[in-house]
Amino acid sequence: MASAAFEEIVEDFEFLEDWEDRYRHVIDQGKEMTPLDDALKVPATKVEGCASQVWLHPVIEDGRFHFDGDSDAMIVRGLISVLRSLYNGLTLAEVLTVDAKAELGRLGLNDHLSAQRSNGLRAMIERIRETAAAAS
Repeated sequence: MASAAFEEIVEDFEFLEDWEDRYRHVIDQGKEMTPLDDALKVPATKVEGCASQVWLHPVIEDGRFHFDGDSDAMIVRGLISVLRSLYNGLTLAEVLTVDAKAELGRLGLNDHLSAQRSNGLRAMIERIRETAAAAS
């Protein structure tokens, strides 16, 4: 149940065979994101369990989930961008049905992220799911 934006990332990853190129692509996506306003980088938006500083700011409008985010690490900014393509625009119910592990597995991220990055990614996904569940 991936969005068109996420499917585009999957296609890009299929085209990029080398992991250096894939990492660069993820980092480039992070660079393209608008930085989160410093006023939103507060304890309430900070994601615990990440090796780097991570903030996610969710907005629910008309029953649809959206979030912006930021990190002090470029690869993590890129991972936030990937998660935005996976979740933004979904209904709250759809957010809860996304199998993020399987979807991200299509990118091969599970095998190529450090243990700390994988834990941080799981923490971000958990925060997204908790936010959607609380708003349902």
